[in-house]
Amino acid sequence: MPEHRFHTPEPIELEIKIPAGDIDIETVEGDESLITLDGDEKLIEMTEVRQEGRRIVVELKGKKSFGLTISIGDFSFGSGGLRVGARVPHGSTSNLSTASADMKLRGRVRSLEVKTASGDLVLNGEIERDAVVKSASGDVRLDKVGGELRVQTVSGDVNVQSVGGSVVTKSVSGDLRLESVREGHVTAQSVSGDIEVGVPAGTNLDVDAGSVSGDLASEVPLGDTPGANGGDGPVLVVRGKTVSGDFRVFRGQ
Repeated sequence: MPEHRFHTPEPIELEIKIPAGDIDIETVEGDESLITLDGDEKLIEMTEVRQEGRRIVVELKGKKSFGLTISIGDFSFGSGGLRVGARVPHGSTSNLSTASADMKLRGRVRSLEVKTASGDLVLNGEIERDAVVKSASGDVRLDKVGGELRVQTVSGDVNVQSVGGSVVTKSVSGDLRLESVREGHVTAQSVSGDIEVGVPAGTNLDVDAGSVSGDLASEVPLGDTPGANGGDGPVLVVRGKTVSGDFRVFRGQ
C-alpha cells in the first residue's frame, strides 16, 4: 500500500478527486500529513499525490474530464475502486470530488466542500467554518458546522446535529433534519421529503412555511416578525417549502 508523507507544520488544503471507492480523512496533532492508497493496482498507478505549497492534491491522472462524468478511455473502474486514506493537521480544509465514493471524516476541519454523483458523506467531528455539499445520490450526516451550510441533494437524506450559521438546502426525494440551529436564516426546499428544524430554547423564531401535500407543525411559539416573541435571545428566520412532505419545527438542544 503506497504511502506519501509530507512535512506540514500548519493546517493544509486537502484536495481529493477520485472516481470511485472510499475516502477516509482524519485530522490529528502533529506536523506531518500522510496519504495512503489502496485498491485496484491500475487505479493506484494512475493516481497522483503531490504537494503544492500548503495544498496536497490526490487525483486521477490521464483523465479527459472529471466531475460528475468520468471519461478515461476504455478503462473500466470495476467494483473495487480506490481507497484513499488521509491523516492531516487539525484545522485543514477538505475539497472532495467523486463520481461514486463514500466519504468519512473525523476530527476538526476548517471548511468542507463536496461534489459527488453517488456516495455517502459522514463527518464525526467539527467543521469550524462553512460546508458546501452537492450530491446526486447519497446520504449526508454531519455533526457540527460552525458557519454556513449549503446542501443540494437529488436522492438522499440529510441529518446535521448543529449549525452555527445560516442554512440553504434544496432536495429532491429525501428528508432533511437539522437537530439544532440557533440563529440566522434557514431556507429549505423539498420536492419529495420531510423537513425538520430543531430550535434551542431561548431563540426567537419567525417561520413562513408551506406544503402542497403534507402537514405543518411547530413545538415552538411562532412570531409574525423576527423577535416578535419578546425574548432577548438570538433570532432564527425559517423559510420552508415542500411539494410532498411534512414540515416540522421541534425543540432542539
